[in-house]
Amino acid sequence: MTQSVVVQVGQCGNQVGCRFWDLALREHAAVNKKGIYDEALSSFFRNVDTRSAGDGPDIYKGKICSLKARALLIDMEEGVVNEILQGPLRDVFDSKQLITDVSGSGNNWAVGYKVYGCQYRENIVEKLRKTAEHCDCLQCFFIIHSMGGGTGSGLGTFVLNLLEDEFPEVYRFVTSVYPSGEDDVITSPYNSVLAMKELNEHADCVLPIENESLFDIVNKIHQMVNSGKLGSTVKPNSLVTSSAGITKTVQEKPFDAMNNIVANLLSARFEGSLNMDLNEISMNLVPFPRLHYLVSSLTPLYTLADVNIPSRRLDQMFSDAFSRDHQLIRADPKHSLYLACALLVRGNVQVSDLRRNIERLKPSLHFVSWNQEGWKTSLCSVPPVGHSHSLLALANNTCVKPTFMELKDRFMKLYKKKAHLHHYLQVDGMEQGCFSEAISSLSDLIEEYNELDATKSGLRTAPSRLKIAV
Repeated sequence: MTQSVVVQVGQCGNQVGCRFWDLALREHAAVNKKGIYDEALSSFFRNVDTRSAGDGPDIYKGKICSLKARALLIDMEEGVVNEILQGPLRDVFDSKQLITDVSGSGNNWAVGYKVYGCQYRENIVEKLRKTAEHCDCLQCFFIIHSMGGGTGSGLGTFVLNLLEDEFPEVYRFVTSVYPSGEDDVITSPYNSVLAMKELNEHADCVLPIENESLFDIVNKIHQMVNSGKLGSTVKPNSLVTSSAGITKTVQEKPFDAMNNIVANLLSARFEGSLNMDLNEISMNLVPFPRLHYLVSSLTPLYTLADVNIPSRRLDQMFSDAFSRDHQLIRADPKHSLYLACALLVRGNVQVSDLRRNIERLKPSLHFVSWNQEGWKTSLCSVPPVGHSHSLLALANNTCVKPTFMELKDRFMKLYKKKAHLHHYLQVDGMEQGCFSEAISSLSDLIEEYNELDATKSGLRTAPSRLKIAV
C-alpha cells in the first residue's frame, strides 16, 4: 500500500489541515470497529509503539497502539500550531514534525520564500526526509496552503520547490486557497501571482479553492436549513457541522468544505470495486504540464435525514456536480471546455449508475475534440461520515481562466502604481524581475486557456503537443 504525507503551511494551511486530520480519524473510526491498524490507516498514519523511549518503532500489524499523522506542520507564527497542540488532536502530531517561528511573514511572499525559505531549508529537508523514511512506498505529498498571505504563499511554494528537488519521483498535489476580491490583505494579489509562478512550474496537480465561492455555498445551505426547504433535519456530523456535532457559525464552516475535498481523495484508501490511485489523477487529467489546475465540486453539500436515497436523488447528485452552484471556485464548467474529468464516488453506488449518468450528462458537456471520452472514474464502497453516498468531481476545465484573469487585473492595479513594491524589494534576493516573470507566467497560462477555448468555437486547431526529439 502507498503512503501520502501532508505538508500544511501557514495559518490557513494548518487550520484546514487540522480539520482534515479530524475527519480522517472519524472516517476510519466509523469503518474500523476492531481498532486494527490496516492498509487504509497506514496511508496517512503511522502506528507507533510509545512504550519505548524516544521515537518508538513503527508497528505494521495488529492493534492500534498510538497513531501519528504523516504530516509536517509549518508556520512562522506560533498561534495556530499551538492551538492544535493544546486541542483534541495533540497526540496525533509528533512534536518533532513541527516548524514554527514567532514573527510571521507580514503578508509578504518575499519574506516567506526568500527569508524563511533560506533560514529553515535544512530543517525542513531533514524533517521531510524523516517523515519519508517512515513510509514503505511514498507516493504523494499534499501541500495545503493559502495564496494571499506571506507564509502560506511564500514558504508554501518554497517547500513545493524543495519537494521537487529532494523527492522528484513523488507526486505533488497542492490545495491552494485563493483570496477573495474583498480580501483584507492589500498585498494578496502580489503574493498570489508570485506563488502562481511556482505552482505553474513545480506542482503536478493544483486544486484551487476560492473563499468567496465557499462562503456562497455555506450561506446557501444556511438559508435552506433555516427556511426548512430541505424538508428534513441536517445531520450533526454532515459537512456543515463540526466534529463535535454542533453547528458552527457561518465564518467557520468553509474549513469543513475545504478539508472535505482533500479528505475525499482518501476514498482510494478504502476497499472498492473500482479504485483510483492518486497518480492516476495526474496521469489522466493533465494532458499538458502547465494546465494542471483541477476544478473541484463536491456533492451533496448537505445531507438529508434518510439514508436510502432513491435513484432520482442519486442522479441529481451527478447533475449537481456539474452545476456552477457546487463548484469550489466561482466557475461554470458546463459552458467551458473540458480537457478531462474524474468522478470519485463513495457509498452504495453501482458501476451501472456511474455509466448511466455519464451518458446522460455527456451531450451537455463540451470536451476537447481529441479527448471526447476523457472520463476517469472511481468507486469506493465506504461512504463518508454522515452520508449514504457522495461525489467529488475533479475537472480539468478552461473555466478556471476567469479566476486567473481577475487575479491578473488586481495585480496590475497595484503594480502599475508600484504600490507596496518597496516592502518586497527590500528583502535580500528579491528583485523587480521576480514580479515581471510572475505576471508573464500567469499571462502565458491564461493564453494557453484562450487557445483551447478558441477550439470550442472552431476558430483554430488544438495547441500542438510536446515535440519529442528522436
